[in-house]
Formats: sequence, structure tokens, C-alpha cells
Amino acid sequence: MPLSYLTRIAQTPAPTFQEEKRAELMSALWTELGYSTERDSVGNVLTRLTPPGTEGRPALLLAAHLDTVFGPQTDVTVREEGQRLTGPGVGDNSASLAVVTAMLRDFASQPPTLRRPLWVAANVGEEGLGDLRGAKHLIATHREQLGAFIAVDGYLGVAVTQAVGVRRYRAQFLGPGGHSWGDQAPSALHALGRAVTGLYALHLPTQPRTTLNVGLASGGNSVNSIAGQAELLLDLRSLDAALLADLDSRAQDVLHRAAREVGVNLRVERVGDRPGGNLHSGALLGMAHEAAREVRVDLRIAASSTDANAAAPSALPALAFGVYRGGNAHREDEWVDKRSLGPGLRALKRLVTLYQGTPLA
Repeated sequence: MPLSYLTRIAQTPAPTFQEEKRAELMSALWTELGYSTERDSVGNVLTRLTPPGTEGRPALLLAAHLDTVFGPQTDVTVREEGQRLTGPGVGDNSASLAVVTAMLRDFASQPPTLRRPLWVAANVGEEGLGDLRGAKHLIATHREQLGAFIAVDGYLGVAVTQAVGVRRYRAQFLGPGGHSWGDQAPSALHALGRAVTGLYALHLPTQPRTTLNVGLASGGNSVNSIAGQAELLLDLRSLDAALLADLDSRAQDVLHRAAREVGVNLRVERVGDRPGGNLHSGALLGMAHEAAREVRVDLRIAASSTDANAAAPSALPALAFGVYRGGNAHREDEWVDKRSLGPGLRALKRLVTLYQGTPLA
């Protein structure tokens, strides 16, 4: 059962940009199962199953991300509560890593008939400001050898077939600062406040869905100091590339106007660019439906931002496929239903088997 791996994985911290310990664990687990693993320049762990006679054929790449949204000081202890396991990151994406590892264990003892290579990765940088750097690197490096990409991520019964485009910015407002009584300098926090108000006043189309979020804002030094610096992190998303580009332009105009009106300087840095669009999931989606039926689950199609986004610019067939049931993702009380891991494992194995008989590339 994947359960034998899950707690150990979940209790190994893996903040974005600090995935080293969990990467080492995954490499060790897969090596213990008899697989040869490699680490690439960005920190991804990769193993390749290439049986004789499959060399040169397009590989299926399964990728489950290592990182979580929680900082290094978070207590990642997993608690067992009846049929639930509860703890930060126990689902997203520890459960997927556990299911993938259980699949490799089963394939080691009962090798499947592979007519094409199967590659399995534990990749870095899916969450937050990671900007899909692990998945982007895998596809940029190996595109010519790949026939399809599946991000193992999300809930059992959900397949992501449309990539939501995402742009992220860090905006820093900079002024001279000073004393709240003795000086008359402009406040960076004043500019930030104007910017936030202006951003949320922007019109957002409802169809195709388009969103804006200021996720973090900070600045200043003390209650009796004029803020010399303030910054925000901005997240822009849309199902439509043209609408996203338009929102991007309008949002930057708001930032610059706020800085200009208050009289401070502005630095804007793009810190995330997740490509959206068509994931060319057609044939893969048919397999995903059949794999779900294998475990008596109705498959729901969704649009989201996952590692599968990284495949969109190269027209590599891709989707994200969920393998567990749970809830409260990105919260410290996230939970996973232990009973869902077995069906998730069977569905994933069926999906891999189906790929072997269907031409995609």
C-alpha cells in the first residue's frame, strides 16, 4: 500500500527552493527498490524504465512534485485520525509521491509489459514562486524523447486538461523614509495602499474566467516611521492568453500610477510565468477515463495550474491526474483518506498500461 510511504514522505520538509531532504529520500526509496536514479541540475529526481527493444520510442513521463507551500519552521507531523491522515502537505503532494513510489515497488516485483519507456520524476518547484522550474527543465531537456507528460497531482477523479495561464509580480515601492513627525517624505506604504485599491478596482472578465490576487503585502519599520519601502506579490490568472496579457498591462499601469502619484520609486519584477492553453490531452484523456472506470470513479475534467502547464508551449500531450481523496489543501490541517490510496494506485497503474498501446507521438 502507498500508506507505507506516505507518513515518511510527508514528515520530510520540502519548502519550495528547499526540497533537498525530500529529494534525497525519494532517491533513496527508489534506489532501494532497485531503480537507478539521477539528479539533474535543478534538483529533480529521475528514474527511467527502458526495457530492451523500447530504446528510441517516445517515453511517458510521470512527474510528482516534491515541494509544499509550508516554510521550514512548520511542524509537519502527521496525525492519524480514524481513516484520515492529517498534516501540512500530507496530500499535496506527499500522497502522490507515495502512490508513485508504490507503483514502482509493484513494477519491481511484477514488471509490466512496456512497449515504450516509462520515466518517473520527483520534481522541484511546482508551488508558489517555484514557477514550475522542475517540470520546465525536464521538458526543455528531454522534449525529443517524450511522447506524453502526466503530472501526478490532485484528487482522485479529477483530470486537468486545460492549463490556466499565470503571471506573478513582485512590486517594490521605495522612498526616502523618515520620522513620522519630523519629516514630510512620501510613504511607500501609502503607494502600496493606492496600488492595492487600484488593482482590485480593475474589471475582470467572468468568461473566460480571469482572476487577480494580492497574496502578500508588507513594508515599513515602525509605527512612528514613514515607510521607506513596501512590497506586494501579485498573482494574475486567466483561461485566455489575450485576456491575461491585457490584465498584465493594466495591472502594471496601476502600479506605476500609484508610485507616481505618491512620489516614490517603483521596481517591478516578474517572478512567475506559467504558460496556459491547450494541453493536447485528447488521447490521454480517453485513457484517464478508462483508468478511472477501473476503480469505479467518475472522472471530472478541470482547468488549473499544475506542472502540466509546462508542456503547453511544446505541444507535448499532457494532463494532471489525481490519485487520492482529501481536503484542506495548502492548510496545516490538510487531510487524506487512507482508503483512497489503493484505488489511486490501481488507477495510475492502469493509466500507465493503457499508454503502452496507444500512439501519441
